[in-house]
Order: sequence, then structure tokens, then C-alpha cells
Amino acid sequence: MTTAAQRPAFGTVLTSHMAIAHYRGGAWGEFQVKPVGPIELSPAAHVLHYASTCFEGFKGFRHADGSVHVFRMERHIQRMRQSARHLVLPEPDERGLAAMVRAVIDRCRDEVPEAPGALYLRPLLFGSTANIGAAATPAADASLIVLASPVWDYFAGGMKPLRILVDEVNTRCAAHLGMVKTGGNYAAAMGPTLAARAKYQADQVLFCPGGQVQETGAANFVLLRAGRLLTRSLDTTFLHGVTRDSLLTIARDSGVEVEERPFDVAEMLDWVRAGEAALSGTAAVLAGVGTLIHQGADVTVGTGEVGPLTRSLRGQLVSIQHGEAPDRHGWLTKV
Repeated sequence: MTTAAQRPAFGTVLTSHMAIAHYRGGAWGEFQVKPVGPIELSPAAHVLHYASTCFEGFKGFRHADGSVHVFRMERHIQRMRQSARHLVLPEPDERGLAAMVRAVIDRCRDEVPEAPGALYLRPLLFGSTANIGAAATPAADASLIVLASPVWDYFAGGMKPLRILVDEVNTRCAAHLGMVKTGGNYAAAMGPTLAARAKYQADQVLFCPGGQVQETGAANFVLLRAGRLLTRSLDTTFLHGVTRDSLLTIARDSGVEVEERPFDVAEMLDWVRAGEAALSGTAAVLAGVGTLIHQGADVTVGTGEVGPLTRSLRGQLVSIQHGEAPDRHGWLTKV
């Protein structure tokens, strides 16, 4: 049996099979489930030159009775279709993409880990038209692939507080494309993140252009106090996280006052003197922040450890995902 110490890093292992479909001649063809392996792609493919691609990331969970349930699949598919529209890519059909996800899970059901692990699902859409002169022309052909990756407990070694650099100069990506889940946005944040890691031993960069708190390169940002939660209101500049939405819903259900509005770095620094801060996303669900690095100085968040409100809110969502608490909002789809 593979021990926690031996388990590979998140996303580095794929299941045996994937699903693939192609868009040609103005229509999506039937998808195929085939062994995971190299794909044929022209070196002139639109995606390689003009970054015409978007993706999603969500999880399926094996419950105690052995059944597999996907968390908020419909919402993720809707967001992928939105990303495709913004990038002028052929939109995947909702039912077709859901069928591809189901087919991969059916074929790889034995590869879905037991709790606290999960099956991470990665639909990927990209323009495949072979044309190196199409800088101002959308891809007429596209491919859609659904990959799956067994993942284990993200905090197997225990939850550790993050160090986050506050960047008041740079923005994560182009302001009108922040809500699009595309690789270019992650690439844009990689350089600043690696520089912050080298200089400050930071785990992530919190982009706050003009002093307005936005998000990190790969996660939404929330502030917590007893009975209160504050996060930036949705706009085009950052990703509309499904995990974020789920956590806000659970918080409201628990009687927490949830504020969604713009706020600046000064308010954030005042908040964390006695409050908590955390990053939300599919992989970690909710990860506590212990230190904010502002203008070269460390600012301790609360006690400097992962706070009890962060742990509680994360635990409530994880319990729903694993079937240990009631799914009152119909978020789980049995496959």
C-alpha cells in the first residue's frame, strides 16, 4: 500500500483512460474513451501560437458505500462554456461534456481513491486549426479532452499556514479576462510568484493592483472573523471560484454575515490583526494564511497559525463532499 509519504504530488498521476472529442465542420463529433497517451497535433495549431485554450478542475469523491459523486459538475461545465465564449472557442455541449466525465469515471472507477482522497477531473479545450497567420481569427476546429487524476489528502502532513506576498503594483492578468480559466492567466502569475518565493520564501502572491485586494495566481482570497466573512465582489478581473461560492453558501447557512465588496490593503491589514485570512480553491478547498509580507515586512495574521474559523469552514465543505454531511444544495452528482 502506498503511504502518505510515498504518494506523488497533486496532479502528477493520471488514470488509465481519457475521453476526447473534436469540433470540425461546425459541429462536435462523438467522443471516444481511449488509453491516456500522446495526441496528434499540428505544429501550426492555433493553441500553440495564440493560446486559444481553457480548462476546468473539479473532483469526484468515493463515499463510504463505494459510490462516486462529482461535486458541482454542472457549475464547472457552465464556467467552462463561459471561458470558451470569452476566448471565441467552440462551446462544449453541456450534456456532451457531462457524458465524457461520466464515461471516464465509469472506465476508471477502480482508480478513484477512498476518502480523504478524490478523483481530480480536468476537462481541457483548445483550438486545433492549423494556421500560423490566425492572430486575429478564431480557431474553426477544436479538441476537448477529459483527463482524470487520483489525488490524496492535500494536507496529509497537517495544515500549515501560508506566507503570502502582497503586491500592490502588478495585476494577475488582463482585467477583462480574469474570470476566464485559461492557462495564460496562470502563466502571467508564475514569474511574480517564483520571484516572491526566492526573495521572501512566499507561497503565493496576493495581487492588489492600486492597493485593491484581488486574488492570488491560483486561488480566491477571503477574510474571516467570528460571525463575519469578507471577500471581493465578483467582477471580470478574477476567477469566479466554485469553491469560493460553495464556502460562502455554507457560511451564510451557518448564520455568518458574508460581505462581497471591494476592499483595500489597509482594511485587510487591519482585519488580520485579530482575524483570519485564507485562500480557496479546488485542490486545497481552504488554506489558512499565517503571514502577509507587505512592503518587505512580515505581518502576522491572527496568531500566525491556521485559524479555527478556517478549519471549521473547510471541514464543513469537505464533509459534504465525502457524503458525511447532508447535501442540502444538491451539489453532488452520483455517477
